Amino acid sequence: MLLLSLLTPLVVAGNYKSYKVSIYTRAQEVNKMSNSQWLDFTWNVISQQVKVDKIYLETYRDCLLVPAATIEKAKKFFLARGLEVAGGITFTINESNHFETFSYSNQDHRKRVREISEFTAKHFNEFLLDDFFFTNSKTDVEIKAKGSQSWTDYRTHLMMEAGRDLVVNAAKKVNPRVKVIIKYPNWYDHFQGLGFDLKNGPKIFDGIWTGTETRNPSNAQHLQNYLSYNIIRYFENLSPGHNGGGWVDSGGFEMGAYRYAEQLWLTLFAKASDLMLFDYRQLSDPTLLYDGGRACSTTIAGVAGSTLPEIDKFVYLLGNPIGIKSYKPFNSLGDDFLQNYLGMIGLPMDMYPEFPTDKKVVLLTEQAKYDPDIVPKIEAQLKRGGDVVITSSLLKAIPDKLADVAEVRCSDLKAIVNDFGINGKSNKDILIPQVRYQTNDCWDIASAGRPLTGGVSGFPMLLRAAYSKGNMYVMTIPDDMGNLYDLPEGYLNFLRKIMSKDLNIRIEGPSKVSLFIYDNNTFIVESFNDTSVNIKAITTNESHRLINLVNHSIVYPTAENTYGLVIKPHIYQVFKVE
Repeated sequence: MLLLSLLTPLVVAGNYKSYKVSIYTRAQEVNKMSNSQWLDFTWNVISQQVKVDKIYLETYRDCLLVPAATIEKAKKFFLARGLEVAGGITFTINESNHFETFSYSNQDHRKRVREISEFTAKHFNEFLLDDFFFTNSKTDVEIKAKGSQSWTDYRTHLMMEAGRDLVVNAAKKVNPRVKVIIKYPNWYDHFQGLGFDLKNGPKIFDGIWTGTETRNPSNAQHLQNYLSYNIIRYFENLSPGHNGGGWVDSGGFEMGAYRYAEQLWLTLFAKASDLMLFDYRQLSDPTLLYDGGRACSTTIAGVAGSTLPEIDKFVYLLGNPIGIKSYKPFNSLGDDFLQNYLGMIGLPMDMYPEFPTDKKVVLLTEQAKYDPDIVPKIEAQLKRGGDVVITSSLLKAIPDKLADVAEVRCSDLKAIVNDFGINGKSNKDILIPQVRYQTNDCWDIASAGRPLTGGVSGFPMLLRAAYSKGNMYVMTIPDDMGNLYDLPEGYLNFLRKIMSKDLNIRIEGPSKVSLFIYDNNTFIVESFNDTSVNIKAITTNESHRLINLVNHSIVYPTAENTYGLVIKPHIYQVFKVE
């Protein structure tokens, strides 16, 4: 247990070069702040371990509305210690009951939502909605109100109206100066089914925040580590300049302190301007962490406090993030969260809600089927001399439309493969869909079988169809996306070369190594492996050396524009190319 002084230190805002650090406080903890001794002690636990610039004090959660006097007391306490102070709301009735939300077609619930918004606006000039501003209610009231609409259409329209009328307009009527921010959670591919509308929703609010919690990938949501970076970039591209920052909690700490720290730095690698630490309770409670198999008693605040200053030493030296542009139409489904798996195999992702027209390579997953004009856009890209990489899932979804480019199809048949010929072998059997094509019209440029070498059957892993001045590639995605990590280095290197034509650097090596590229000749490589790995960083432009921006060491090429690197487990390295 840490020994903590009872003397409360003053904290001065503006503690970091390129970002702010904020804390979100649930209504349950704000309510306890009526007790001065508890407030003083818990703030000591946090503030002695991590520097904080801003705190959000929640007024409502789970039917608990914090008394006005307690809110004002807490505001005064933190303002006196140099912090910015804002409010927060979580519109839940019972979070522990599968995130039970309000029923926004229930008139009593609607009245309550409006009252909470007005109450919060009276106490703050800025407040943030935690990521439960959706509805999962299927009461008889909701069923009747939905009528013949789909749940997605009904809920997106309902929550747009509720956000505008019951929250934003209600708050601004009480306090015209108030800014209302919405935090979007991490499960972005499924938003529309619960009422989040990423096309129109950000226009209602004064800003957005981004949930970058990836926690333990083997639990519940099964989100890949890379999402902590990728989602910041996606939301920035959705609403440029309005993304307030990334939001991390302590989920996944049972894996070790590194898993929590990793979410912090991945969020900041994406150049988030603010980092939200959820929450006051988690930061102040001593927690048993397992670090390298060794149990150690510390706090989440201590992990954040040791991690953030290290990131602050170099993040400001990085330019704007760039990557392989992937088109995800608004409110689309298909190949759910695939871009995060691709990011984990060394393909830098940059997701956009509009079809990119300025790049040599565009990635299209099954999500692109939601665009009725997707084939004309593909044809235009190919006629410009660019390439399009589509997934086998998109091919299966719209084969007749894509036949205008090439008569290929993704059949219902499956194949088990483990041999990739000249590209190596996998350690596991991998189940893939069988892509069919017409010989000599398309070319199977990377194949797999069981076995392929000396075998009798082979199946395309990467298919090329020439069209006008460009190429449409079909990338076969395993039925279990996690098998992407089992693909051999040789195939991954081939795929990276095909897809990285817009980038000035690519890597060669095993899976579960990510590459983050910036527009000022800087880049980061991070390994998510449990053992050290050897990789190569290959620059497309003439270069003479890499300078490590953390320890200032120099790496010289082992061959022309090729640099050998050793990356330790769950560690990143930051370089500038010269």
